[in-house]
Amino acid sequence: MGTRAGVLLVNLGTPDDTGYRAVRRYLSEFLSDPRVIEANPAIWQPILQGVVLSVRPQKSGRNYARIWTHESPLRTYTRSQAEKLAARLAPNGVAVEWGMRYGNPSVSSAIDRLAAQGCDRIVLLPLYPQYSATTTATANDQAFRHLMRLRRQPAIRTVPAFPDHPAYIAALADSVRAGLDELDWTPEVVIASFHGLPFEYVQKGDPYPSECERTAAALREALGWDSNRLLLTYQSRFGPKRWLEPYTAPTVQNLAARGVKRIAVLCPGFLADCIETLDEIGNELREEFEQAGGEHFAAIPCLNDSPGCIDMLEALSRRELAGWVDPR
Repeated sequence: MGTRAGVLLVNLGTPDDTGYRAVRRYLSEFLSDPRVIEANPAIWQPILQGVVLSVRPQKSGRNYARIWTHESPLRTYTRSQAEKLAARLAPNGVAVEWGMRYGNPSVSSAIDRLAAQGCDRIVLLPLYPQYSATTTATANDQAFRHLMRLRRQPAIRTVPAFPDHPAYIAALADSVRAGLDELDWTPEVVIASFHGLPFEYVQKGDPYPSECERTAAALREALGWDSNRLLLTYQSRFGPKRWLEPYTAPTVQNLAARGVKRIAVLCPGFLADCIETLDEIGNELREEFEQAGGEHFAAIPCLNDSPGCIDMLEALSRRELAGWVDPR
């Protein structure tokens, strides 16, 4: 380890392939995280390793297969984000790596790669604009677990959530405008669909919904829209408990039932397209809207590796790198 700064982008993760074993391995790691499922392991693990992981990997594997290219799009875009950010920060001598909280490449391996490049100072940048213990916190936890095993630890800075950071909102607004410009019809309603969270987590102090509301409010202001034009909803409910509301699917179905024929949906909580955006929204929600009477549906892509996204990642990185590297 030398004297150099590095940036580590951390995303959620993805199976290595769409087969049963790979999906089961990924889901087991993900759903065993106590930050994600806050249940007594003695009760939850037999359920998870039994009923859940006997059935769910097959269904999830089929869903992944619908969006798969040569690999998961989430892996493709996260790698590209890291490579493009590295090009921006290379003049300052800053190294950039990427890792996944669940699956490969692991956060541990990414930290080791940075250390091998001489980095004794690392900025951890979880790719979650809105803070939740289930996302930002567990990404940082995983990095700290690896640091606990190192004889020589690098200095660490963690990037806080950025729900209404100007560069993030500017990139989101540009993506919405670009997405709508490609349509030959005009949506009557646009929906900002965020990943859901069990309501009890919020009762325990998770600030996630207020951060989602900050994003929606800032995006409305940037676009000059009101709350009737841009709705906020939550997707991906899992299990029988109450989650954050309003739920995305029922909202869309109700809109169609009320005569709304044209909608567009974006997912501001995801910085890269993945199964939740490409399949759950792009395929399943589209079908539900059309079956309820809707006629035109558009899924606006995530920021992915767009110039606006890289501008944002650069701004966040440089802010945290201040004092560690020459700002020029």
